[in-house]
Amino acid sequence: RRRLLTSDTKALTHILTNTHIYEKAPATRYNLARIIGNGEHILFPSPRFLRVIRSSSHSPGVLVVEGEKHKHQRKVMNPAFGPIQVRELTAIFVNKAIELRDVWLAEIDRHGNEAHVDGLSWLSRATLDIIGLAGLSAFPTTQPHNLTKTITGFKYKFDALTESREKNELSAAFARVMEGGTKISMILMLRTYIPALRVLKIDDDVRSDEAKRTMSRIGQELLQESKKSIHEKVEQRDLLTLMVKSNMAGDLPEHQRMSDQDVLAQVPTFLVAGHETTSTATTWMLYALTQNKAAQEKLREELLSVDTDTPTMEQLNALPYLDMVVRESMRLHSPIANTMRTAVQDDIIDLAKPFTDRKGVSHNTIRITKGQTLLIPIAAINRDKTIWGDDAPEFRPERWENVPEDANRIPGVWGNILTFLGGPRACIGYRFSLVETKALLFTLVRAFEFDLAVPATHIIKKSAIVQRPVLVTDGRNQTLPLIIRPISRT
Repeated sequence: RRRLLTSDTKALTHILTNTHIYEKAPATRYNLARIIGNGEHILFPSPRFLRVIRSSSHSPGVLVVEGEKHKHQRKVMNPAFGPIQVRELTAIFVNKAIELRDVWLAEIDRHGNEAHVDGLSWLSRATLDIIGLAGLSAFPTTQPHNLTKTITGFKYKFDALTESREKNELSAAFARVMEGGTKISMILMLRTYIPALRVLKIDDDVRSDEAKRTMSRIGQELLQESKKSIHEKVEQRDLLTLMVKSNMAGDLPEHQRMSDQDVLAQVPTFLVAGHETTSTATTWMLYALTQNKAAQEKLREELLSVDTDTPTMEQLNALPYLDMVVRESMRLHSPIANTMRTAVQDDIIDLAKPFTDRKGVSHNTIRITKGQTLLIPIAAINRDKTIWGDDAPEFRPERWENVPEDANRIPGVWGNILTFLGGPRACIGYRFSLVETKALLFTLVRAFEFDLAVPATHIIKKSAIVQRPVLVTDGRNQTLPLIIRPISRT
């Protein structure tokens, strides 16, 4: 069956808006479900297009579900990701950024005037700590069954910046799931496109299933603690508790409430969507700043003009050049390069610009047939020279001083770019991610000068859920080697 790839912004708006016609492709849903541990979904063609058979009792999370189920989950989850809630969490973002800064300063002290660090690895640790504290109500990791109240309620401490991942049960389980889910092999590719083969197990499946059971058990404990804190009227602002509170609201119709399994399905969703994407996006921002030292210096000058190490969300959002840097890097280095949709019924899509077919006939519309796959080219739209100009492949934050008129037609939920998608399935946590990213950049760029430790030509992108930097000399080594030097403040 033919696929459609289009950069026509009117067509993309139609596709992203009409989610009742265009659902996530079965292969995409299967791979997401396999990675985020919401039960392995086996999708078979049927007269109603898709029938979902679950091989576990787990419900799928918001990244996987479609239709009314997706609407209900989004309705319950939306309050946890609003501006007020993100404002409350900003202190966690900043404090973890400061902790990472201090770890890197200690590295410099050990090596002299500079240090070599892996930006990707360290930012991944920091964002894992952040999503643990901001996303999950929990217990101290050293005493998993002995709950201890703190001033801010119960928080899950991964301690990824100070401890090895193996010492934390949930972190180790998450790492095993991610390792198995991001591997590429012939059998996994066959299972993606031949559903009948999904009943076959390989060694990685056994390890991943064990890790998923661990995540499910811990998730149950987190959920019960969230419910307990609500009943005891303990004030907590983590995402899980806010979501549970929204789900228990008296004005929510019973048929729209999420089951405990539905709520649990969001825990691995939080970990993947709230950890992997932000760490990768921030990593690419540091890369971009090493390639434009003038922008790095200009950004640092703006950040150092702020008279506090612990800015609020409002202070971070009031920094114009920081916002330009974030927008430009998100445009140029979108963590996710593309996604797919599948039509569940025939459709006709209007176009902003007509096209001429091979017979020389001009068309203002495209006919879509049921079952046809459509590619949403996120990275291509973000770099389209017809929208951004001939310098579209360049990192130039100043372009955001005058946004091109055509960029206003991009159907993205934020920033005139497609990075967070748009429509009803736009990224629910984009505000969370943006403020977290700004907090990390604010703290690190104020403290360090950054350079690449290898030639830029040695860094390429490799997609495995997200586009991570890898060394061209070793395609399996996901890393961003950086040289960091301390900034002396006068």
